[in-house]
Amino acid sequence: MAAYVIRHRAAPELLVFDHVGMPQAGTQVPAGGVRPGEDLEQAVLREVFEETGLRTASVVEQIAVENKPHPETHQPRRTTYFHLQAPATTADAWNHTVRSNGDDADLTFACRFQPLPLNQPLADDQDAWLDRIDPRWATTTAARR
Repeated sequence: MAAYVIRHRAAPELLVFDHVGMPQAGTQVPAGGVRPGEDLEQAVLREVFEETGLRTASVVEQIAVENKPHPETHQPRRTTYFHLQAPATTADAWNHTVRSNGDDADLTFACRFQPLPLNQPLADDQDAWLDRIDPRWATTTAARR
């Protein structure tokens, strides 16, 4: 699953991150897998916390389910996209080091809120479903669907 964490200030903003020391990974939103016995909403909140350290986001709604191959392994992959909300008082930017046993353990992510609509596409077309929250946030990726 993947999380569109939106913070509303003067303009809506999307929580994104970059891998510190790995610019080739591109700008991303929090995303990851579902553990056995975990429901999708629990999984998306866990991934947001693990990858960004943010505990105050809340799920608004599920907005899309996408089936496409993983960009590296080319294995089938299903991604459920969620719209989450973060408090307006959430920091503008911070670094977070992942503390888990997963593939991203000990990686540091530079997190920040990016105004919408985005001026650059996200890695792996992760921005493809932003228009499901608000059509004004459509990107060139969404237009290609």
